[in-house]
Amino acid sequence: MESILSELEGTLVKNHDPFSYYMLVAFEASGLIRFALLLLFWPVIRLLEIIGKRDIGLKLMIFVATAGVPISEIEAVARAVLPKFYFDDIDMEAWKVFSCYDKRVVVTKTPRVMVERFVKEHLRADDVIGSELTVNRFGLATGFIKDDFEDISDRVVEIFGDEQPSLGLGRPDLSGSFFLHLCKEQSHSPLTGIKKDDHQFIRPLPVIFHDGRLAKRPTPLTALLILLWIPLGIVLVAIRIGVGLLLPMWAIPRLAPLFGGKVIVKGKPPPAASNSNSGVLFVCTHRTLMDPVVLSAVLHRRIPAVTYSISRFSEILSPIPTVRLTRIRDIDAQKIKQQLEKGDLVVCPEGTTCREPFLLRFSKLFAELTDRIVPVAMNYRVGFFHATTARGWKALDPIFFFMNPRPIYEVTFLNQLPMEATCSSGKSPHDVANYVQRILAATLGFECTNFTRKDKYRVLAGNDGIVSQNSSSAGNNNNRLKVFMSGFKKVVGTFKPFIH
Repeated sequence: MESILSELEGTLVKNHDPFSYYMLVAFEASGLIRFALLLLFWPVIRLLEIIGKRDIGLKLMIFVATAGVPISEIEAVARAVLPKFYFDDIDMEAWKVFSCYDKRVVVTKTPRVMVERFVKEHLRADDVIGSELTVNRFGLATGFIKDDFEDISDRVVEIFGDEQPSLGLGRPDLSGSFFLHLCKEQSHSPLTGIKKDDHQFIRPLPVIFHDGRLAKRPTPLTALLILLWIPLGIVLVAIRIGVGLLLPMWAIPRLAPLFGGKVIVKGKPPPAASNSNSGVLFVCTHRTLMDPVVLSAVLHRRIPAVTYSISRFSEILSPIPTVRLTRIRDIDAQKIKQQLEKGDLVVCPEGTTCREPFLLRFSKLFAELTDRIVPVAMNYRVGFFHATTARGWKALDPIFFFMNPRPIYEVTFLNQLPMEATCSSGKSPHDVANYVQRILAATLGFECTNFTRKDKYRVLAGNDGIVSQNSSSAGNNNNRLKVFMSGFKKVVGTFKPFIH
């Protein structure tokens, strides 16, 4: 059995500097204060690297990013946030070589907890060897690692025993001294002269679900721009939301460019429903909470939207009516029918948002309730912040959307489904839902999947995404406030050594 031992940074992923990944941990697991603090230490870390003390700089990064942070939060970020950024940085030439071997092991000086999920699930590695964070009895990371980086070589020997890895991939100038010498053959980028079997080549498992607020990998320059932008972005949020609440719907798309936004409309929207006809059901792809609002602005009228589990704060800010579902099929079907009798309605049958170019499985309920179905392909582009979350405060979703310098929405109207494509012609609701999913995916250049809301929340949040009907909104907000204050006190306690 042929085996391969490969370094992660600078080999399997192009970027050799892990600083931006620690910035992600600092921001997503702790908050803005730690994010800014780690950025302040970047010149020191860079200086240590220049003078040949790279390992000391790495230990400093680990300490500032993780000291006092609950290990459960670090694990959550490693599960929901980091894989997307690692995946976007994969070196495909190195991956082609790596994937051809029977036994695949990855070596890194980054704490194993940060990379294991990505390495095993997306790079299909059998094992990962990294540094180990120490955790105190309260479940908080101390910021220190258990063993020195040189001990990684000992763990390589433990895994392979007397058998040497067939090939070692790494950076000989920085890392070869601690594991490349253990391999029969050694290679480094550019990977030339290595025979690759294209027949055995498999692509890395794509990242379909990911969380976190940052849309760009926070390199030092990008992180500085984000920190400088946030105060201006907060002012811009107040202006944009105020304009959206005060102005009529027809004026919003025309004035959006004045405040940095843009709405691109393609296709011909249907006319408003007359009193004699039932309303049109607009079936949209679900990218952010803003989908129905943007659709209403494009159509110049306030169209109610079907919602589930959005915060009361988002409902208050919403310039359009909302119809809250219960996830009880009969009750929800009756609500939708009653609303369609009054006029048009917006529904997102995926049941939750998806950031990547994939469409989740469509619920078939909408197909059972009406034949007047107009598919609408929605997509968006942002600069700094994502406007969706599975783990964070959903009430802040519209805030983060409007905080972007130039949010752009694309709305593409497709033709109303012909009668022969609806349930009236004898087609099953399942077939109609799948057909609508396929034509919307083809319009956007996306891929259809069978994943559901439950799958997303199991991956990102470790739950089914089901909102308890018995818990009040006020109670949830109080619990979140307690969690926030508890985390804030921990962060303040972490910084005391630096203050004194």
